[in-house]
Amino acid sequence: MNNQVAELYGNNLFLDDPVLQEGVERLQGQWCAVDLARYGAELGRQETWQLAELANRHQPELATFDRLGNRIDVVEFHPSWHALLGLLRREGLHALPWIKPQRGSHVARAAGYFLHAQVEAGSLCPTTMTFASIPVLQQEPALFAALQGKLLSCQHDPRDLPLEHKTSILIGMGMTEKQGGSDVRSNTSTATPLEGGGGRGAGYLLNGHKWFFSAPMCDAHMVLARTEMGLSCFFVPRWQPDGNKNPIQIQRLKDKLGNRSNSSSEVEFKDAFGIMVGDEGRGIPTIIEMASHTRLDCVIGTAGLMRQALVQALHHARHRSAFGRLLAEQPLMQNVLSDLALESEAATLLMLQLASAFEHPEDPLQRAWRRIVTPAAKFWICKRALEFTGECMEVWGGNGYVETGPMARFYREAPVNSIWEGSGNVMCLDVLRAIEREPAGFGLLLEQLVEAANGHSGLRAMLDDLLKDLATPPEQREMLARRFVQKLVLTVQGALMLQHAPTTIAEAFIASRSEAAGGRVYGTLAAVHLQQQILQRAWPQ
Repeated sequence: MNNQVAELYGNNLFLDDPVLQEGVERLQGQWCAVDLARYGAELGRQETWQLAELANRHQPELATFDRLGNRIDVVEFHPSWHALLGLLRREGLHALPWIKPQRGSHVARAAGYFLHAQVEAGSLCPTTMTFASIPVLQQEPALFAALQGKLLSCQHDPRDLPLEHKTSILIGMGMTEKQGGSDVRSNTSTATPLEGGGGRGAGYLLNGHKWFFSAPMCDAHMVLARTEMGLSCFFVPRWQPDGNKNPIQIQRLKDKLGNRSNSSSEVEFKDAFGIMVGDEGRGIPTIIEMASHTRLDCVIGTAGLMRQALVQALHHARHRSAFGRLLAEQPLMQNVLSDLALESEAATLLMLQLASAFEHPEDPLQRAWRRIVTPAAKFWICKRALEFTGECMEVWGGNGYVETGPMARFYREAPVNSIWEGSGNVMCLDVLRAIEREPAGFGLLLEQLVEAANGHSGLRAMLDDLLKDLATPPEQREMLARRFVQKLVLTVQGALMLQHAPTTIAEAFIASRSEAAGGRVYGTLAAVHLQQQILQRAWPQ
């Protein structure tokens, strides 16, 4: 034996995950369980992992001009990229709640998205933007009527053609500009009405730039630009209604740390055609609807990344020997793996609960989950992924640090969701604003946490500490925003663990997350006697 661990192929990503299966059933997505099991098996195949590896090795390339000197602005992809998008589209992960509008559809969609994220993350970018665009585009009935069939189609159409010639379409986003980044209020791109005075549903010509134009080969993008009444939201297709290419000039593709299979670009608008979506001057409120969905997907995708990093670490530890024993038999390694398993389970429970909250748009408590807990979860789970994937890589040792295995790709992928759609500070400040604007909803959320903590001293202590921070003078809250949001998410996760995990495992999570409020590393669990139970629940191989 050479003591090298074989690649992990042939497992079922859904059936190997008791926490995910239980959550899907509990939150009324069980009608999709057969499809999820089928997709979990397909994602576990060697052929699917090879698609992911190829899509990230052969990165997209920009062709600005054709051989005759005509401006084409085309991004060319390896066939594996389109194969991955075809899988996502076939499963309806771009639009499942609208394709199959029934109870549990958001949960079923989140579960499928979570599974795909474990294998390849770049292909999720145009998928999530398309998903998030649907409720925004529905605000313009005439436009949505023309696009609905193509948006909901479960076939991937890679052709670069005008909208009317496509069988399905993908939607991207272009919000940030070089001078502002997350501060989109500083945007300078302008939109001028074509005729008839403009307004929602009318055509405009856009001029300016976007510093991050996500997935430029999408068939259209949702864009912010400034009119006389302020920032407004526009639907900007890749082709003009007259059949000519819309003058959106791709300046260059971003050379990114991770997410390499997906293209991100800088563009200039040169009288580009766009249709106003939503009320003029209300572009930011209009786009917030998209942001709530894309932020949720940041949480789901990151939880999926953490889950697969954990599985890969467990697989390695169960087959690699050092100092005369398997790694998985060594007490300190068991502590590290158990701690990682707790983190992954809590992230999975939280992402499913948030997805379920989108099923109940009129419920004030569920609105609080969407509006307050979603940005909090994006901050915390996406931030934890950086250390989490690094720790899993360390389990592999030097083998994890080379690009021939998946761990290096996971590690490079980890930061993107913490940055995209608002970095950590932006998320924490958004949580504070949401609490101030929706005090009644936050009160309902606190009542739910009080009920969950009833009779449990550990969770009650976490909640009391959170409430103490709420009494901080307003002028100090911004400085302490990260501290507060961390406590909020850990309290919410503790409550979910108490409700849905075995009691002893939930108590181990709560004790370990409350005993080192100022910071901690993985592998410091005091509940040594629970490690085998935790690890068996995490991945029962």
